[in-house]
This record gives sequence, C-alpha cells and structure tokens, in this order.
Amino acid sequence: MRRHLSLGAGGVLVGGVVVLAVVSLFWGPYDPGLVNAAITLQGPSGRHLLGTDGFGRDVLARILIGARICVLVGIVAVAIGALVGVPVGILAGMSRRRVGRRIMRWADILYAFPALLLAILLAAANGTGSTLTAMIAIGISAVPAFARVANSAASGVMSRGYVAAARSSGISWPAVAWRHVLPNILPVVLVQISSTFGRAILAEAALSYLGIGTQPTTPTWGRMLYDAQQYIYDHPAQVVVPALFIAMAVLGFNLFGDGLRELLDPRLRQGD
Repeated sequence: MRRHLSLGAGGVLVGGVVVLAVVSLFWGPYDPGLVNAAITLQGPSGRHLLGTDGFGRDVLARILIGARICVLVGIVAVAIGALVGVPVGILAGMSRRRVGRRIMRWADILYAFPALLLAILLAAANGTGSTLTAMIAIGISAVPAFARVANSAASGVMSRGYVAAARSSGISWPAVAWRHVLPNILPVVLVQISSTFGRAILAEAALSYLGIGTQPTTPTWGRMLYDAQQYIYDHPAQVVVPALFIAMAVLGFNLFGDGLRELLDPRLRQGD
C-alpha cells in the first residue's frame, strides 16, 4: 500500500507538470511577456486565474511557459547524464578491478564540480547564460551519479553465473553488456532518471534565479521567484505560486522514483 501510494502520488504530480508543459505548446491565456502597468499585483480573478505580477503580466501564462522550460531542461539534462554516465559505469563494472577504479576515479573528480559552477564557467565562456547552458551544465553534473549507479549494478551482474556462461559460449563483451548487463541494471537506472529529473528542475530554477540560466526574456519559475522577492511581505502570493510549482515538480519526481525503486527492487517485493 505504501509503495503504490508513493508511486501514485508521484505520478499525479509528475503528470500535472507534464500536462502544464504540453498545454503551453498550444494554449496560453495571455502573452507571458505582455506588460500592463494598470493591472499590477492583482489577485486571482476570472480574467487572471493566478493574478498578475509586479509588471502586470499574467502569472498563469508565465507558469505554463515555466513548466515547458523545466520539462525541456530535465529531459535534455537527464539524457546527457544517462547516455554518458551509464556506458561509463557499465565499462567500469565490466573491467578489471584496477581499471574500473581508475575510470570511477575520473567520475569522482567530475562529481566535485556542481552544476552551479559548471554553469558559471559555461556562461563566462559564452558571454551570457542561456537555457542551453543550464541543460549542459546540469547534464554534465549528473554523469557521475549515473556512472556510480551503473557501475555498482553492473559489478553485481558480472558475478552472476549466466554472464560466465555467455562468455564461455563465445559471446563478445559488447554483446554481454547489451544483452545481459544493461537489461538487468535498467531498473536502477530508471530510478536514477526519475530522481535526477527532480534535481534538474531544482537546479534550473536556481540557475535562473541567479541569472546564469534561462534569460529574463523567457519566463521560468526560478526567474519568477527572483522578480517576486521584493513583494514577499506585501504580496506573498507572488512568491508562493512559483515556489509551490517548483516544490510540486521536485516532490513528484522524488516520490515517483521512490515508488519505482520499491516496485522494481525484488528484495522489497519479498513480502508481496
């Protein structure tokens, strides 16, 4: 019951964020960049369901675009981390112990560079921050985590008898990795994808808040927090709304990942 509750609650929250992102592709109540000084800081109403910000821009329209940016950054960042980190981890897990340790040592060195530092370096190299900068920085910072997970799981698979049988039958190492190692570590990789997606959304919000991610011309939840901080005492809803959506997205992916782990881990299904 606890497992299905976590998976279901996470799925609902994740589904809500994805729906917002998809809806933003086809519909928006107003232009998210339209400034109207006559309607600044209005509360929720029939015309503006979530009110307006300090520049008279519709908050709902900006939330929708922010959801699209969050999902896009999460997808690209997770793709970079998984496509680079998982093969590296499998290679380390299938190599001799000394070689595997050397490979993972380089992954540990990369782990010392957080997404924020990488984004600052990339922004300095390009002259300005951007959504692409944020995606690359978050993706590179996610590589060591995927490599660690894949390495640990692959090392366990390599001790299995069916891997030795496959090698004795003449199957090449790449075929062993594709047919035996990858399918058996896929559950833990899926869990890592879900948790990394949540961290990517949080990192993107932080980078946008600091001005080294998506530029202010494109609304993001982190930038909305930055713009609303001056109204935190007089109009706290300006801060609460984007913060609530960030928390919903991060919590949703974390709950979904926990539910997947409990669903896919056979050790946690022994009592079923």
